[in-house]
Amino acid sequence: MNGKQTKCYTYIRVSTEMQVDGYSLEAQKNAIQKYADFQHMQIAGEYCDAGKSGKSITGRPEFMRMLDDVSGQKDGISYILVFKLSRFGRNAADVLNSLQYIQDYGVNLISVQDGIDSSRDSGKLTITVLSAVAEIERENILVQTMEGRRQKAREGKWNGGQAPFGYDLNPKTGVLTINEKDAEAVRTIFDRYVMHHEGFDYIASYMNRHGYSKEKKKDRELSIFTVAHIKDIISNPVYIGKIKYGENTFEKVKGSRDRFRRVKNADYPVYDGLHEPIISQETWDEAQRIRQGKMRINVKKTNHVHILSGIVKCPLCGRGLAGNVRKRRNKNGTVAEDYFYRCNHGKRDAEGHRCTYSPSWEESAFDAFIEQAVLDTVRRSDFGEYCLSRISNQVNVSSLEEERSRLQDRLRQATGARNRLLSMMEKLDPSDRHYDRKVQDMQDRLDGLYDKISEAEDDIHDLTAKIGGMESERLSVKEMYEILRQYDKLYAKMSPEEKKTFYNNLIRSIELDPDERDVKKAVKEIRLRFPIAVDGEEIQGIRWAEGETVETVVLLSRTSA
Repeated sequence: MNGKQTKCYTYIRVSTEMQVDGYSLEAQKNAIQKYADFQHMQIAGEYCDAGKSGKSITGRPEFMRMLDDVSGQKDGISYILVFKLSRFGRNAADVLNSLQYIQDYGVNLISVQDGIDSSRDSGKLTITVLSAVAEIERENILVQTMEGRRQKAREGKWNGGQAPFGYDLNPKTGVLTINEKDAEAVRTIFDRYVMHHEGFDYIASYMNRHGYSKEKKKDRELSIFTVAHIKDIISNPVYIGKIKYGENTFEKVKGSRDRFRRVKNADYPVYDGLHEPIISQETWDEAQRIRQGKMRINVKKTNHVHILSGIVKCPLCGRGLAGNVRKRRNKNGTVAEDYFYRCNHGKRDAEGHRCTYSPSWEESAFDAFIEQAVLDTVRRSDFGEYCLSRISNQVNVSSLEEERSRLQDRLRQATGARNRLLSMMEKLDPSDRHYDRKVQDMQDRLDGLYDKISEAEDDIHDLTAKIGGMESERLSVKEMYEILRQYDKLYAKMSPEEKKTFYNNLIRSIELDPDERDVKKAVKEIRLRFPIAVDGEEIQGIRWAEGETVETVVLLSRTSA
């Protein structure tokens, strides 16, 4: 090759936009240029795939363009120069098929770094061996990556992906740290599930109604809580300081060379994490018993309904007071039950200290006080008219419906593109020499379209659930205003279960003074879930003036919840 100048193409590739250690695009280009100059070769075309994997030729547009130029004998070249054989491809079958393809047109391959020339007798044999090794190396990388993640889990560190809800990830140490804002939502979810025995759907609705939200870390994510997200939180041992590994793994799709699919494993290891837990082991164990249908048989030994449990907040740790029962034997030998509200979450508060709030509030007196407070409020002269005006209000979901319409358009476009592509695949001529390559190219495009279709369908489903939740919430609020208009007549006819539902929909929280032991002085404010009107002004809570009692005056505050 030292006589007359021979024409050649050059091909360079890196699998990431920036790569070092002699594999960068510039390093490859310089090495190939020096070789061509030394061999007196004329470079007739340069082809570069930046940020493209070598696992398949169909994912490298410049490589495909180069093969087309070879088949069209555009520049009359004799060689293709690459820096290393692994830059030409890592899949043994692709490398050999592509080599045979260019040799059919009188073009050979030279790997500068490896010293391989396919025009020589030993060249093709060497290429066969090295390309097979490259493919094995690529599969080993996947195995090594998964083993690296397992080792991180063994060490108690987060082993890949974004941090779970309730935590942030320290990128330097690989250890999760508690995000207190989100952690409070996690505690609320477990509290509703374990203490109130509410289902996933109800908890998701409860979280969305009460102003909880989650940060969107991906474009397709929603900031609202969904049933799937609640279920994931309840079943994730990360919240008791554990790290799981291998719940989802990848396995090769049978009949393919480079396709893998995600599989879910029922049995996987769980390691002790270096991060702090958000919930207690006892709460976690009880949640798993409930999930598996093994709830404690003594959870509900009585049919008594604690109307305000969870709504009355502990003034020290901020969590809801739970309904409790104390049994005692009367003088005549019968067993009586006393019901009261008490803080059962007092082992530790949000900062990890012990909660020292000890009062037990006798239920009947506490319930009667709240009933009277609400009754005195709704008896105000202008309250009925305000309720009527609110009942006629319509919830505005137009922006969400527009977004859903855009997603539906995107789904229709992707579905149409898929159908057109399927039709094109059916019309391909098997005798076409590029038939296999075209089929593979179309299959890759088809896989991408199915991903887009699936993503759009998931987003539409979540958005529809959100719209439905908002409309249901409007109906719920409408019903509440109807009840409030006739509160003094309807409340007495409600069953205990109906009263509990009514107060859960009306009251966000009942705030207590930690130093008071008299219920008439201890209740500082009743914070409402939606506004009501008094004296022509909308307010969000019921509060008492200093020294006043509910029998004399109700002072309504503008304090938002």
